[in-house]
Amino acid sequence: MKPTAGHSIAGEVRRSTRILTTALLIPAVLSLVFVLATAYFFGRMTYRMEQEAALEPLVEVTIPESVWSAVAGRVSFEECGALERIREVDASLDALIRETEGQMELEVARRTMETLERYVRAVETGIENGTPVEELQRILDEVRSVAQLIKNMLGNCITQEAQNAGRVNRSLMQIALLFVVTEIGILIFGLFISVHTRRTLQRSIREPIEQLEQVTGDLAGGHLEARAKPTDTEELRDLTAGVNRMADRIQELIRQNRTEQENLKKAELRTLQAQVNPHFLYNTLDTILWQAEEKNNQEVIHLTQALSDFFRISLSSGKDWIPVRQELRHLSGYLAIQKVRYRDVLNYEIDVDDGLYENTILKLVLQPLVENAIYHGIKERRGGGKITVSGREEAGMMVFRVTDNGTGMSPERLSALRQCLADGTDIPHAPEFPGHSGSGFGLRNVDQRIRLYYGQPEGLQIESGRQGTTVTFRVPATVKEESQDGV
Repeated sequence: MKPTAGHSIAGEVRRSTRILTTALLIPAVLSLVFVLATAYFFGRMTYRMEQEAALEPLVEVTIPESVWSAVAGRVSFEECGALERIREVDASLDALIRETEGQMELEVARRTMETLERYVRAVETGIENGTPVEELQRILDEVRSVAQLIKNMLGNCITQEAQNAGRVNRSLMQIALLFVVTEIGILIFGLFISVHTRRTLQRSIREPIEQLEQVTGDLAGGHLEARAKPTDTEELRDLTAGVNRMADRIQELIRQNRTEQENLKKAELRTLQAQVNPHFLYNTLDTILWQAEEKNNQEVIHLTQALSDFFRISLSSGKDWIPVRQELRHLSGYLAIQKVRYRDVLNYEIDVDDGLYENTILKLVLQPLVENAIYHGIKERRGGGKITVSGREEAGMMVFRVTDNGTGMSPERLSALRQCLADGTDIPHAPEFPGHSGSGFGLRNVDQRIRLYYGQPEGLQIESGRQGTTVTFRVPATVKEESQDGV
């Protein structure tokens, strides 16, 4: 009963159970039928003997005595009830004859009852005709003789029933012994099947499970190449395949995690590089020097403070999350510096709901977008340009938009830019897309950092045309304890 390929443990258990149940149920049912049939047979035999025994005194004593009472004149013939008792005996004998399928002794007794009835009616006629008592006494003696004869026949029937019962009892004892031996044999066979099935199932379960234990132990120990061999047991086949899939998934996740960590580190390094832009720092310091030479002390103080805020918030004590108000302060410092540099070429507006100020945001996400708008939008425009930074809360999400009215992008450039952000690849430079001077790391870094830090499938959304460019992103409106740094 070893499970074959493709068979399940549950199916094997069901088959074994059906075999054992059938092997044990059939003899039990047969035994029950045998016991019930035996009880019914002996019950009917006992009932017939009781009926025959009850007829003996009725025929031998009651009927002759009732006739004698009529002959002696103590009661009338009608009152003695002899004929009614004869009919009662006849009915009982007819029933016994039907049940015993015409037993000879009972049939003879039934015919003899007819003779008895004739003698009784002769007594009735003699009484009616005034026959002398001596003559009636002679007929009564015949009645007693016939009644005794019937009584002997009934006794013979009882004896025959007892003999039949003895023979049947001996046969039933032999059959019962055969049943006992058969049931013992079936029980031994059932125990053998049960033990064999248990050992087979243990073997078919233990070996795959031991293999799975070894594989999972290897996986826990860092041996991610370990795989479990396929098994023929249906339930464990699925489990084995699941463990192998889990191992494959773990390896894939580890590879993805390594890739994401590398991308995150690259994005952070590029962000730091973008923030510590030597050209930006050189130009800002040159502007401060120029303002100092012009003796614009307030402007010098303003630029110095803006530059200090810019770098201080950029560092943020190494923290990744800051309040929105600090991100806006950082952005304001950057725009203030650029406003002094570009004067009438650059105008800007920051329109963020006050309710967002205490929410937490990933630091350095707005400034790179504004920088991109200045260098790739406003500077390419003839005449003055404007940058608008807006922030709103929509359905539990903070929605920020950086809009410029610069030169915009061609449909081809916009499509390529969106594809690069979706694929996480480097953004092509202007030579491949005429009409634009390049884009740097800003957009891609912000897009990657939003996806990685917020765990979102989508980072930046970019719309662009002849009227300018709008960059939008959505992040959860939450407050993190890490942001409470007091910068």
